[in-house]
Amino acid sequence: MMGSSNDTAPEMGASCGVRLKQAREQAGLSQEEVAASLKIPLRVIRQLESGDPGQLGAPVFVRGQLRSYARLLGIDLEDQLRQNTVVAVAPSELVSHTYTPRYRHLFEQVTRRAIYIVLTAAIAVPVWLATRSPHQSTVQSLEVPVTPASQGELPAAAPAPTGVQRTPLIASMAPMPAASAQANLSLNFTGDSWVQVIGNNGATLEQGLLGAGQQRSYGAGEVSRVVLGNSTAVEVRQAGRTVDLTPFSRANVARFTLSSDGSLTPVAD
Repeated sequence: MMGSSNDTAPEMGASCGVRLKQAREQAGLSQEEVAASLKIPLRVIRQLESGDPGQLGAPVFVRGQLRSYARLLGIDLEDQLRQNTVVAVAPSELVSHTYTPRYRHLFEQVTRRAIYIVLTAAIAVPVWLATRSPHQSTVQSLEVPVTPASQGELPAAAPAPTGVQRTPLIASMAPMPAASAQANLSLNFTGDSWVQVIGNNGATLEQGLLGAGQQRSYGAGEVSRVVLGNSTAVEVRQAGRTVDLTPFSRANVARFTLSSDGSLTPVAD
């Protein structure tokens, strides 16, 4: 059946597809084998042989597929390809689907601004109320009614009160006793020094190498013993006064204890 088709189609006047089909059948190849050799889908081989390759895309791609097919079969299709037998495929019309009408764009802008204003108000109003309420309650608490004293306790020359007397809370204005702003013992490091600080309960409060710029402070009665490995790199202050470490140092290592009254005593290890 294929042989009769080849006999009726003149070789020189046949289309590219017919010539490719004839050459393939003469070579004893199937369409599947050609598709596998060229790594082209089988449907492309069938459309190339059918003479309707316009569905395969742009002409430049179709010509390339025809040339690859022809090289595989050992035939020359250049004369027919130069005659533009492949119909050019018109490019697809691009239709934009992302156009947004102007009224919709304005509506979205207004909506976003409205949401922003509502969220801002929801956050700002509670904060404003929270910061305003304590001031009002404090002002009201500054004045309290004072109960008039009994008549026997009033001085003879004092006039009788004519109304309810309100006085500020004097107790709330009295100065509080100032706490000691300075630590009983402080160590200021101007260089690297090994340090060991033992507490009154025997526990180690500090032990290790400390560098320049570091500082340690301890309260009264908290420290019982101190060892400084590089005493010249440590400034010791007790109750705000600088302590001379010379009486406590030997070979640039200072050792001293603190008594219950805060006085420093040298020790020897």
